[in-house]
Parts: sequence; structure tokens; C-alpha cells
Amino acid sequence: MADYTDIYGKRVKDFDSDPTLTSSYEGQVWYDKSTGVLKSVVAIEAWVSSTPLTTAREWAASSGSQTAAIVSGGYALPSTAYSNTEEYNGSGWAAGGALNTARGEIAGNGPQTAALVAGGDTLPGASNASETYNGSSWTSAPNLNLARYSLGAAKQGTTTAALVFGGYAPSPAGPSNTSEEFNGSSWSEGNNLNTARNAFPGSCAGTQTAGLATGGSPFVANCEEYDGTSWTNVNGLNTARQQAAGGGSQTAAFLAGGQTPPNTYVAITETYDGTNWTTSPATLSSPNIGNTGAGDSSAGLSSGGYNPTRSTVEEYNKSINTITAAAWASATASNTTRYLGHGVGTTTACVVYGGVLNPGSTYRAQTEEWDGSTWAEQNDMGTARFFGMYAGTQTAALIGGGYNGSSVSNTEEYDGSSWSEVNNMPAVNRLQAGFGIQTAAVSAAGQGSPGKWANVYHYDGTNWTSATAYPTAVEQMAGCGTQTAGIVSGGQADPGLVNTQFEYDGSSWTAGGNLPTVLAYQANNGTQTSCQIIGGGVPAYHVNVTDYDGTACATSPSLDTARGYGRGTTTSGAATGAILTSGSVPGTPSSNTSTQFTTASETVTAKTLTTS
Repeated sequence: MADYTDIYGKRVKDFDSDPTLTSSYEGQVWYDKSTGVLKSVVAIEAWVSSTPLTTAREWAASSGSQTAAIVSGGYALPSTAYSNTEEYNGSGWAAGGALNTARGEIAGNGPQTAALVAGGDTLPGASNASETYNGSSWTSAPNLNLARYSLGAAKQGTTTAALVFGGYAPSPAGPSNTSEEFNGSSWSEGNNLNTARNAFPGSCAGTQTAGLATGGSPFVANCEEYDGTSWTNVNGLNTARQQAAGGGSQTAAFLAGGQTPPNTYVAITETYDGTNWTTSPATLSSPNIGNTGAGDSSAGLSSGGYNPTRSTVEEYNKSINTITAAAWASATASNTTRYLGHGVGTTTACVVYGGVLNPGSTYRAQTEEWDGSTWAEQNDMGTARFFGMYAGTQTAALIGGGYNGSSVSNTEEYDGSSWSEVNNMPAVNRLQAGFGIQTAAVSAAGQGSPGKWANVYHYDGTNWTSATAYPTAVEQMAGCGTQTAGIVSGGQADPGLVNTQFEYDGSSWTAGGNLPTVLAYQANNGTQTSCQIIGGGVPAYHVNVTDYDGTACATSPSLDTARGYGRGTTTSGAATGAILTSGSVPGTPSSNTSTQFTTASETVTAKTLTTS
């Protein structure tokens, strides 16, 4: 038998502490003298929570990869079938085109930009409809030969080479063994499964010429492989089950969750290498059925399901890295209780200033800086106020306008230490959006005298000048970006809240992708093409966070606590994180609590070797 020296050409090294780890250490062994143990870098298997589905559902169709998945249709039992589609980008969900026929227990295959669905239950009634997706809309395709639901699909198939099989057929009633192949223009009968079964629309894998049918009802463990002509029984699951999530190829598949007899939900994960199924040490966060899968046995995805929330999304990774999901978490509280302050900077160099104490209407001039771990008091503003525009960085911040019992027009600049009065805005203004830097800033719309207005002003570090008006009179928005590449989101217009976003190029405004919902008093963070829209305060405090990529919005990990009127970074963006402080949280109109967004990370991890 070869020993370690034979394999690697070197002896086991000893270190006073773990070496700096990279992927080159995979499989290598060393002795850590500080702890007296052998260590190595080996693959770790784990599920981590991700951003929930926008529409809670079970028994939907899903396919694609872990970073580009698609979920369509599904149920909210007992009586609602969905038609809407959601697309996953590896961190959040964006709305896609709606199916032509709402249904659940539907088979799906293909990548996010070229998917296919077939069959399903329209509540009531088995469907034979199939549809293809081009990345934005669904088009009706030729019907299946046999109407049925709860059928499986080879998820890595395409719109011109698809395979579906099994399912529950109403006539004659019962599980089916029928297979059908699609060539892009018609469905044709293939050879039958060896075991008729249903209840596996979310679980199957492979392609039209290398398919895999896994488990199913009535509670079977057996699996079958398809070679483009016929089905062959292969090694079965370790745990017989139905209604689980899965995906992958014929040689790299996974299965997670499901139901075992008589009526037990499980969180068990198994992976398939083309020969054997292996029970993984990783389990879903809680037992689930009716969830649907995408990805493969090294990077899988489970979405929705009957339990526990119908919107739960989890990522499975088998990697030498420890993967930490992006998330918001409580951070060090600031020193001043306030809401509707102003904040600019980055996650390690932010300044927050002004605001108001509510109740009490105590206008704030206090200024605090954040260094990535603590808040420190700085010199106060010259004029206490809230509702103003704000822009700049921690060492070169700006405020213009605002309110402290009446609207004001005065402007102040911050140099990282103290505030200085500079030239006033052309008119009193409050509740406007601000963005840019201290020497190239924009004040957009807001509330003038009287009422909402669309006025826009540029500041060049010395003077304010009028610029192209905002497309509509609106207030209570938020903005971020630069003077020549900015974005303003949401707000309060007449007669109510809006979900519009407008992009600015320094001279004109262009409609951008709409927010998922109407919103005001939120915080914007980032750039025109990488913007986070965080929380909100009307009509209730929001926990939602939305990412905008310059074209469309997608959901992002939610705040740890619903929050509106908060302020923090405006120049970091979703790719680098954010810090948000103060504002209003449920039960507390003004607060000093803070929350911080940390992006997803991967770290090569050493594992202690044992004799077990």
C-alpha cells in the first residue's frame, strides 16, 4: 500500500501553527505542534441559508445551476396554482416571465435562459401543456402525449433535447411509467421506466441521453439510468422517499429532503457518483417536502417546499472552503439616538450626521464616524437638521437643505474633522435625494415651497446651479452613485408611494427597472449599476433589501430587523457590504442600533484528522 511519502513525494511536515492555506493544500497532511493534532484540507459538505423565494410555494419546476437557477409555477395548497417565475443569481431572486398555464407538480429542465416545463396539475386537472423559456418570456410548445402531473425531468436537458418520465396519470388513474422525449418540435414516446412512479418532479437529473430517475412514490428507493434508448435499474437510495429536491448529472447528482413512510418529512441529503448513493453529513436546516432542486452534487440548490415556510432557499456545497452566506447582523450601536439622519462613506469609513429625536422633535447636529468596528463622536454640524440631501465621503461630506422647524437652504461641508458653512442652495428644500461627491453633488426633487417639486441642483464645491428636472414631483426618495452616474429610488408622489427608479447621467434622467414594491424613507447604498435599496419606513418598517444591477431588481438577504429612516454608507455597494445605523425599528421611533451587511465569503479550511 502506498503511504503519504509515496503519494506526495514528501514527509508529513510539522508547523507551530496552521500554514497559510490555499487550494494547493487539498489532500495534504501536516502536524500542528501547537495543538498536537494531524490536519489536512479535505472537502466539507454543508447547506447554508440563502435569500428566500419572493413567492412562497411548493412542487414548483426548477432547473439551472446554483448561481443561475429558475423556479416556475408551483402551489399554495390546497387551491392555488402559480404561474410566476423567479430567477436566482446566486444571492437573490428577480421576477421572470409568467407561465401561460398556472400549475404545480410540474417537470422542468434546462438553463435559466433556455428552460422547458411540461405537465403538471392546474388544480384541478392534469395538464399535457409544455412551454419553453427564452430568459424573459414563456412560449407554448407542443403538448405531451400523456397528460399527467408529479412527473420527473432530466434537468440538464435543453429545449431541443428534453426528457420527462413517470408521473400520475388520471386515465387510467395511477403512477405512470411513460417516458417522452422532445426534439424542439414534437414529443415522442420512449421506452418505459421499469418502475411506474410519481411524486418526484423536483428530484431528477441528467440529460436526454443520460437521465436519472430517483426515488418517488410509492416510497421507492430504486433509481434508474437512461441511455437515450432504455432504462436500467442501478444502485438505489439509502433512504426510500418521495417529493424531494435534486438535480445534477447522471454521475454527479444530489437528493435532499422528502417524505419517508408513513408520513415523515426528512432533511437527509444523498449524493450520487454514477455508481453509488452516499448519505452526506450535511442536512437541510429542517425537514422539507415538495422542495425543488437545481445545480449538482458539488453546488446544489433547494427552493421552497411544504415545510417550514414554503419560501426557504438553501445552497449545498461540497468544497474545501468554508462558505459563509451573505447576511445582515447586529453591529455596534452609535452614540446618538436619531432617525432621518444623513450618512456617507464605506463599511470601514462612514460618517453619520444630523437627524431628529422622535418623539420630542429634538433636531440633531451630532456627527459620528465609523471605522469598521466603533463609532466616535466628532464636531457637530453648524445647523441642526434632518430631511436634507447628503453626499460625499467620510473626509469630504456634504449636506444641503433640510428641516429644523422650518425648511432651510443652507449648505455645509465636512472635512473629516469639522463643518464649514458654504453657499446656500438656490431655494429652501427638504426630503430630497442626494448623491455624488462633495465637489460634484446632485440634489434631486424633494419638498420645496410649497409642496413636492421636481427641481434638481448641481453643486460643484462652491456653487449650486439648476439642472434638468426630475421626471416627476416626488419626495422621501433615496439616491446613490455619482453626478454622472446616479440613481434615485421610490418616494412619495401624488397621489401616493411609487416604485419607480430613475438613472441620471449628469444631464438627463432615464427610467430604470422598477422596485418590487412601492417604497419611501429607505437607504440607498452603492452605485448606479450595483445598488442596494435597504429597508423603508412607509407605510410600515421594511425588512426587505433589493439589489439593482443597472437593469433589473433582485431580492437580497433581508435585514435582521425591519428598519426605516436609517442611514449609513452610500458608496460601498452590494459587492462590498454596508453599515446602517439609527432610524426607526418596530416599537422604537428613534434608535441608535446598527446593522451590518457582510458579503458571502469562502475560506480554505483545515480539518483535524481522527482515527474514526
